[in-house]
Amino acid sequence: MIKDMKLSTIKNGLLLASLSIFLSGCASFGKGVAEAVLEKFNVENKDTRVCQIWGKSFEGVATGLAKPHSKTKVLMVHGVGDRLPGYSTEFLGKLANELKLTAKSSTHKNIQLLSLSDPEKKLGNLRVTRMQNEISSKEFWFYELTWSEITRDQKALLAFDNSGEYSFRRAEVNDVLKKFSNDTGPDPIIYLGESRDLILRAFAQAFCWMGKDRWDEIPRDGRHGCDFTNGLGESFNRDEFVFISHSLGSRITIDGLTRIVSFLESPERKSTLRTIDRLKREALQKKHVQIFMLSNQLPMLQLGRELPEVTAQHADYCESNGKNYASRMFKKISLVAFSDPNDLLSYAIQDEFSDKYLDSRLCINVTNININIAKVVDVFGFGKFANPMEAHVGYTKDDRVVALIAKGIGNTQTAPLVKDRCQWTELTD
Repeated sequence: MIKDMKLSTIKNGLLLASLSIFLSGCASFGKGVAEAVLEKFNVENKDTRVCQIWGKSFEGVATGLAKPHSKTKVLMVHGVGDRLPGYSTEFLGKLANELKLTAKSSTHKNIQLLSLSDPEKKLGNLRVTRMQNEISSKEFWFYELTWSEITRDQKALLAFDNSGEYSFRRAEVNDVLKKFSNDTGPDPIIYLGESRDLILRAFAQAFCWMGKDRWDEIPRDGRHGCDFTNGLGESFNRDEFVFISHSLGSRITIDGLTRIVSFLESPERKSTLRTIDRLKREALQKKHVQIFMLSNQLPMLQLGRELPEVTAQHADYCESNGKNYASRMFKKISLVAFSDPNDLLSYAIQDEFSDKYLDSRLCINVTNININIAKVVDVFGFGKFANPMEAHVGYTKDDRVVALIAKGIGNTQTAPLVKDRCQWTELTD
């Protein structure tokens, strides 16, 4: 509606300019009026959305791609709402373009994930795409995890409310919002129940498939399970791991990694995870992992939950002279949390939260990005407004977000768009 009003303003302005030309015969006057209208439109439509970064520098995906004899592997974990395999196609295209990856595998690998301990359970789909640059010197594997299958049957309980029998009774906008609520609202609630374990198993399976050496080791399709006993290849030592998550997917990613480290540290727990041999464990502990959280919801989704097993011990686990340094999972995790202040479901991560509610064994270092995804507009002079739905779901379409994930901040590869449009405040120890 706002856009239509602006277009109407232009048309009315140009009409007035034309009438002025016709009535007065003064071409210069008409030209001046038309230019004034267009200039006002351009000023009003200039992109002034905020992009503010607080934290340490981070590399982005490009730095890992530049390393020889190494693959960069990115796992995408979606958030609330029903998803089908391929949901990240647009984002992958934008990211590949930013990274100048122009060669793509002719087929995707679509694995129906299988729980080795409970084969009857459905864990969703893992879609894997391989990309390279023009001279094949950079190799990029993109893993798209779709866990919606786990919660779909339970959410069917609300399907009646989306039917014509009920939806026609609502105002049009309210009906759109109600259907959005029915699709997204149940997922965090379901995640608190028994389905949480299945979703975390799906994450663990995706993590295991990231450890494969060769493209032909990943099945093209069908139901398959990855065994940590022999599922991690030799290149696991060299490959770069990156995680990208959205909303609830951020909670899943953190919980999934915490679950893995807990199994590694607790031999009495029955899991193939604890069979990772010493050399692979040491390889994990040397890794610098990046996690990019879009519409981060960790603070809200922590409410009512138990604390991790190990907290407030960052120095003991993550400093080289710490007494528990040998028990860390990674050398460091650079966690980059994107949140639009007009996204009603996203939050920044404060230092106090990180120390108390994130497992110390993950060695997490947080950078917060306050970014306007939805444009803020003046509504008839009554106040400013930004579409909260666009603010929640639009991260993967935003060029600044893509550039930050691709090339980071505070390094020689930082994208010109980020330098021009984002303000960085580096936080020092």
